[in-house]
Amino acid sequence: MKNSNSILKIASYFGLFLFVLAAVSCSKEDATDDATDPPVVIPPVVTPTFAGPTYPDNYTSIASWDSRSQWNLANVHDPSVEKCGDYYYMYQTDASYGNAHDGHGHFMCRRSKDLVNWEFIGSSMTTAPAWVKDSLNNKRARMTPALPAITNPNYGYWAPCVRKVGNKYRMYYSIVVDNPIVGTDFTYSWSERAFIGLAETDDLASNVWVDKGMVVCSEPDGLKPYSFTGTRNWEDAYFKFNAIDPSFIETPQGEQYLIYGSWHSGIAALKLNPTTGKPDQLKTLSDYGTRIASRSTTSRWQASEGPEIIYNPDTQYYYLFLAYDGLDVPYNTRVCRSRSITGPYLGINGANVTTGADCWPMLTHPYAFNSHTGWVGFSHCAVFQNPDTKQWFYSSQARLPVGVPGINVSNAIMMGHVRAIKWTEDGWPVVDPERYAAVPTTTITEASFIGTWEQITMNYQYATIQKSTTIYLTADKKVSGGVTGTWAYDSTNKTLTVNGIKCKVSDAWDWERSTRKVTISYSGLTSDGKPVWGKKVD
Repeated sequence: MKNSNSILKIASYFGLFLFVLAAVSCSKEDATDDATDPPVVIPPVVTPTFAGPTYPDNYTSIASWDSRSQWNLANVHDPSVEKCGDYYYMYQTDASYGNAHDGHGHFMCRRSKDLVNWEFIGSSMTTAPAWVKDSLNNKRARMTPALPAITNPNYGYWAPCVRKVGNKYRMYYSIVVDNPIVGTDFTYSWSERAFIGLAETDDLASNVWVDKGMVVCSEPDGLKPYSFTGTRNWEDAYFKFNAIDPSFIETPQGEQYLIYGSWHSGIAALKLNPTTGKPDQLKTLSDYGTRIASRSTTSRWQASEGPEIIYNPDTQYYYLFLAYDGLDVPYNTRVCRSRSITGPYLGINGANVTTGADCWPMLTHPYAFNSHTGWVGFSHCAVFQNPDTKQWFYSSQARLPVGVPGINVSNAIMMGHVRAIKWTEDGWPVVDPERYAAVPTTTITEASFIGTWEQITMNYQYATIQKSTTIYLTADKKVSGGVTGTWAYDSTNKTLTVNGIKCKVSDAWDWERSTRKVTISYSGLTSDGKPVWGKKVD
C-alpha cells in the first residue's frame, strides 16, 4: 500500500509539473506576442489503478440463507455500526429479501476491517427475552378496564443501536408486539406497545450478550382511545411516544441519553442513569422523555422516525438525523442541530424542529445517476466515526425501485450503503454521492475537473426519483449542458464551487458504470438545504 501511494503521489506531482510548465510557456508567449492567444495546454489527469468492490447491487442470486457468506452488504436494514478492535460491527433490523433470515435468530451482525468487505456473523439474539411478555401482560392487567393476557405475542425485532460505553458495549434494541390491543385483528384497534431493551457484552467479537431487561416502552397519555369505530384516523395514534428506533449518546459532561421514537408524536430524549443505562424511574409520563423533534404540533401520526444523534466536537453541536416519510420508496434523510442535547433543534433556515417545523437540510433522497436504476427507500441511518482518523460516515439501507425488469419484487432488495460525511464551512454535514470504497487519496487539481459530469440537484418530491443531468466543466471555468454558469476550486479546502454552491470533493468509486472505476465526486447544499451531488464520468 505504501508503494502504491508513492506511485500515485509521483504521478500527481508529474501532472502538476506539466501544468506549471504550460503556464510558464503561455506567459512567455503573451509577453512576446500580445496579438496571438496561446493554445491552452491541459495537463494529463492520472487515474490510479484500483481494484475496487465488484459485488452486484442486484443480489437476488445470493439472497438465500445458504448463501449468506456471500452477502457482503446485501440484506441490510436500519444498520448500527460500532468499532471493536480491528473490526467495525454492523447490527440491524430483522429483514431480508424473501425473509431469508426467518428462523435463524434476530439482530443479525456482520463485520468489516475496511467498511467495504463485510463478513456475515449471524444473530445476536435467539428469542425474545421473557421479560417482554411479562411486562406486556402486567401493563394490560393494570389498564382500565383490565385487558386479558396475550398468550402468544407476535414479535417484531427492530433497529438496534450498539455503542461502546466505558469498557462495555451496550445494545439498545426494539421489540414490537404486533397484536391488536383489543380483538383479533386491526380493524378497530391500535397495535400493542413496543419495548426497548438493553443487552451488554465485553467484546463484540464474542457475540455473547447478557440481557439487562427493559429500558422504556410505548406509553399512552390518555388523550386518545385504543379502539375506534369506522375508518381509522391516523392522527389519533394511541401512544404518545413509540418505543422503537433507539439511539444512544453520552455528552461531553458525562450525561447519557436515549433518543427514540417513530411516527407517534415525535422524537424523545430520555435521560439515563450512567451506571445502569436505564432511566431511574418510569412512574409518570414525564419519565418517558422530553420531545426534541416533531413534524407536526397537531397530528399524533407523523412521518418521521429513525433518530440518530451525534456530537461533533469540532463544531460543538449535537446533530439529530431523522428519517422522513415511508420506508419503501419516499424515505429521505434530514438533519437539525442544537447546542443542547435536549434542544431546541434548529434547521439550516433557523426553523425550530423541536416545535414542529419541517427539518432542513435534506441529506439523501431517492435518486439515480445515468446507467443505473437508482436507489429509493434511502434513510434510517447510522452515523459513526473512525476512531483513528476521526472521519465521519453515514450508513443506511437503500432499496432498488419498484418494478425493475427481471427482478421479482425489486423494491425488497435492500443493499447496505456506507458513505463518507464531509462538513461544510458553516458546520453542516453532507453525504458523498458515491458509496465508500476506500479509493486511494490523490492530489486533485483544477485540471482534474475539466470534463463531463453528471449532477443531481435533489428537490424534495414525495416518492419521486431525482435524476441526473449531464454538465460540462471547461478550462475557462464555465459550466454548460444541463446547468450553466461558472466553477472554481479551492484546493486547500477541497471545495468546488459550482454556480455559487460550495461542494466538498472526494476521490470516489463510480458504482453505476458497467465497468466500475475511480472518479471524482462532489457534494454540497443549496442555501435552503437541498443536496447537490456530482460525479465525473469522462
